Amino acid sequence: MRLGPTLLNTTAFSLALVLSALIAGGGSTVIEMRTSSLVRVTLEAAGHSWAGVSADGLQVTLTGTAPSEAERFRTMALVGTVIDASRLIDLTEVAVKETAAPPAFSMEILRNDDGISLIGLVPMGVDRDKLISDLKGIAANGNVTDLLEAADYPVPEGWQAAMNFGITTLKTLPRSKISVAADKVAVTALTDSTTEKGRVETTLSRSAPKGVRLSLDISAPHPVITPFTLRFLIDEQGPRFDACSADTERASSRILAAARAAGATGALGCTVGMGVPTPAWADAVTMGLAAMKEIGAGSITFSDADISLIAADSVSQATYDKVVGELESNLPEVFSLTSVLTEKPKADVAGPPEFTATRGEDGKVQLRGRLSDEALRTAVENLAKARFGNAAVYGATRTDDTLPGGWPVRVLAAVDVLAALESGSVTVTPDTVRVNGVTGDTQASDKVARVLSDRLGDGARFNLSIRYDKRLDPVLGLPTGAECVQMLNDALAANKISFEPGSSVIVTGSSGILDTLAKIMGKCQDFKMEIGGHTDSQGSEGFNQQLSQDRAASVVQALMERRVLTGNLSARGYGESDPVADNGTEEGREANRRIQFVLLDPTPDETSAGTADPAATADGAPAAADAETDAAPDSDGMPDMSGEIVFDEDPDAVPMEEGGEGFVGEGSNALSPAEETAGPDASDTDPGAASPETPAETAPNTAADAETGTAAETGTAAETTSAAGAPEGVSAAADGSIVIDVQSPDESTPRPAPRPAQGGN
Repeated sequence: MRLGPTLLNTTAFSLALVLSALIAGGGSTVIEMRTSSLVRVTLEAAGHSWAGVSADGLQVTLTGTAPSEAERFRTMALVGTVIDASRLIDLTEVAVKETAAPPAFSMEILRNDDGISLIGLVPMGVDRDKLISDLKGIAANGNVTDLLEAADYPVPEGWQAAMNFGITTLKTLPRSKISVAADKVAVTALTDSTTEKGRVETTLSRSAPKGVRLSLDISAPHPVITPFTLRFLIDEQGPRFDACSADTERASSRILAAARAAGATGALGCTVGMGVPTPAWADAVTMGLAAMKEIGAGSITFSDADISLIAADSVSQATYDKVVGELESNLPEVFSLTSVLTEKPKADVAGPPEFTATRGEDGKVQLRGRLSDEALRTAVENLAKARFGNAAVYGATRTDDTLPGGWPVRVLAAVDVLAALESGSVTVTPDTVRVNGVTGDTQASDKVARVLSDRLGDGARFNLSIRYDKRLDPVLGLPTGAECVQMLNDALAANKISFEPGSSVIVTGSSGILDTLAKIMGKCQDFKMEIGGHTDSQGSEGFNQQLSQDRAASVVQALMERRVLTGNLSARGYGESDPVADNGTEEGREANRRIQFVLLDPTPDETSAGTADPAATADGAPAAADAETDAAPDSDGMPDMSGEIVFDEDPDAVPMEEGGEGFVGEGSNALSPAEETAGPDASDTDPGAASPETPAETAPNTAADAETGTAAETGTAAETTSAAGAPEGVSAAADGSIVIDVQSPDESTPRPAPRPAQGGN
């Protein structure tokens, strides 16, 4: 069968159409592939790999996210050089840029004798005009150099408080650099003395705003010591310094090593200062201390280049001659030595004349004893009123024209020295001046020895028994018991201690408040306090009572684990008995579930805080061997308080840096009550004058009786006294002089002068 012509034509035509379509489609695909490949290679070669390329026939589509509008424009322009722009379909996007972070604002304020300079970057919102105006009132001649730049960003949180604090600080520091940031103020300054350095550090640390870190770098030049004084003695209390001065740290180390070789123990300090009379000072002092070791009893005093050696009456003539001869032969030429061997005492039934100035813990000053004439009495009373206030001075002296020469100088020096004591007494006799008292100044013994050596001259005999009490030290600024409890309870009010439900287990989230309490306790561990536990009324009364007791004990344990000495703390559970809110509401029950501190005794008792690890203090540092010391003095005698202090809560609640042994004045053992007499005879007191109550002296240490002996044992008769005579603790010594002694620092109970209350309890 043959196909017709029509069918053949139709078949041929269809095959031609199919073949044409295949050829056209293949050609189009090749063109698309070549075009997209060309565009992609071009973009990648130019670094625009972010763009995606696809082709559909003659049209090319770009997709992707450009880093910036400029990058997107450059990409489009580059593709336009490869294909016709009419063939390009742009489906790209531009990345949304985040707002730029604000710069780190900071400002440095430099102040010196020429004026004030400002350097740094501050927010645009800072009132520059007011800032400059405030600083012109501080700067010398109103000279303020403004080199600040500003950026248009919001003022950071905390910036204004930090800046205001920096300006306030600048007012008190004429040579300083204050660096201000939003969360930190750094103070670099130079002060005139170590005392001023301590005052500035204490003031700034207590007044810094909350949340602002305070970094202190306060320095002070070495003090000028005049006269350059050192006094070392060996008596019944053992070898010790009354005063120590050195010109360099190396000299100080040599002197202290020589003192320890001579038998001195405990915390020893030597003030490094300027004014040394010769570079051979340390050589002469070490020779003198070696001589004291060989003599065994007496004193040696260096006042500039003058040396006075007084050997006790117990020293043999042969030993005295040998030691003095060696010193005279070997001392550097600049030094002049005066030596005395004390004669054996003779019994004196009547006793020597004396003058006593006493300062009580209430600030009242009593003047008793003998003065040479009416003019001296007027001068002494006027000097005392100038030192202590007109209303604080009570005079009960009488005139005696038989007093030895130099009496007025000794009496006036005694009144001046009394001002260095917070409380205590100074007794003047023909043979010696005895100083006994308590102070908050670590350098008090040095200062007193220097004054007496300068005013009384070479060879003057004086006995110092000055005890340092850290709670009277304005540099440390330790709080009272009421202030301690207030700070602790304020911290608990801001952040409660939480326990697991129905349990005494403290939850992990309470570690922050426990750390804060431990910091506060670093300054308060001398006060007896109670930690009271309280619950709401849910549950049985017996269960709540036991639960509150266990929770209070858990807090004590948690503080102990943070190296807090807890011998002064007692735990007590109150259960539901003392609510502070309505137990009928959830808010009230939450308020009633609490821990509360209660002050048991406002008088510090430093011997009670010792049940924790005795080798560590509240902050984990090694504890001092002496329970009465709190801060380790540096070479200039002041506690080291440099570094950064962070105030997360109340700045008053953050203790300064503590640890180590502080300066301890010389203590001695008091006589037993049977040995005490009242001082001057009855004729020394005006019988018609109303005598204020004499402050009680430190309780006697009967354990010292065997060492000191009684007047009867030494063969001398006790001096007769009147009811209005000297305070308790005054006794007749073997040489007939009047001795006022106190207990040693380890045995006495500190009784600091009252301080005005600054917070509730």
